[in-house]
Amino acid sequence: MITCPKCSKENQDHYKYCLGCGAELPRENAPKPFSPQTPPHGVPAQAAPAPAPAPVASGAPPAAAPTPYRAPAPEAAEPAPAASGQVDCPQCGHKNPPNNRFCASCGYNLGALSGSVAAAAPAAAPAAAGSGPSVVLTALRSDGSEAGSYPLPDAPTLTVGRDTGAIFAGDSYLSPRHATFLRKAGQLSIKDESSLNGVYIKLRPNEPEVLEYENVFRIGQEIIRLEPLKPQPASPDGVQRFGSPAKGYIGRLALVIGRDTTGNAFPIPERGVHCGRERGDILFSEDGYVSGLHCRIHRAEDGKIYLTDVGSSNGTFIRISGERSLTNGDILLMGQQLFRVDL
Repeated sequence: MITCPKCSKENQDHYKYCLGCGAELPRENAPKPFSPQTPPHGVPAQAAPAPAPAPVASGAPPAAAPTPYRAPAPEAAEPAPAASGQVDCPQCGHKNPPNNRFCASCGYNLGALSGSVAAAAPAAAPAAAGSGPSVVLTALRSDGSEAGSYPLPDAPTLTVGRDTGAIFAGDSYLSPRHATFLRKAGQLSIKDESSLNGVYIKLRPNEPEVLEYENVFRIGQEIIRLEPLKPQPASPDGVQRFGSPAKGYIGRLALVIGRDTTGNAFPIPERGVHCGRERGDILFSEDGYVSGLHCRIHRAEDGKIYLTDVGSSNGTFIRISGERSLTNGDILLMGQQLFRVDL
């Protein structure tokens, strides 16, 4: 047995997290190693108990983030008990005894999903009939299979986030108030509520999207920002500074490695660049979620810069700024989770 140093509860040898308080258990006292039933964080969940993976048209980039959150089965208000009476963790799939408060494998709060989905939604005054389309958010696993659904109440506005509960509970990368859905004149849109990690929308393959300076987008695990190249002024005696951009470049792509920190940066020539894992001008050879040839950034004849997904497996996501209109089938990335918008 392993005694939790935080609450003193005794746990079985193979448990990684305390059943009483959810704290991580010390591993040096464990007499034997334990291998979880799901792949480790950062590895695609190929062994998930789901239908055979389809081409990942709705696949997930994992973020600077672990394997996407596994929400409960569709329409299920609580984790579904297995045939043996155990409870499947909605995040990692580990089977837990029915009285577990926290998952023994990943520490997920199994009580976070108690109550009905409808009850978990914040109260909102009902809108008049016909205020907008019926909307369902469908959570997607990394293999593209469905992992749960959340019907949006028929209200003019609805703010969702970690405090909403239901399929949003337990995702520590979601802000408490992450985004707001708005219905206006029969149209649905979404607004980022100044969340820490943002709201991303998946680009449709081969459909160019205008990319403004300071916009952020994601491919695989890479978070990238388009930045302008600003020439440095000459010194008072007229000497030009080293590092001032030469003509022929339209900007640079900077890797975001922290809230206000960037890492490597890559200049963009006027002809544009391709990004990928194996082919292109900018390569992310160690990111298994980036396709061989993933996306293109270029300036068109109208003078605007465009971002185009060239048919990648896991998609290209751009972070929205302000309010963004949504259409049926749009895929949103919020926190560690993918959601398909079904109208």
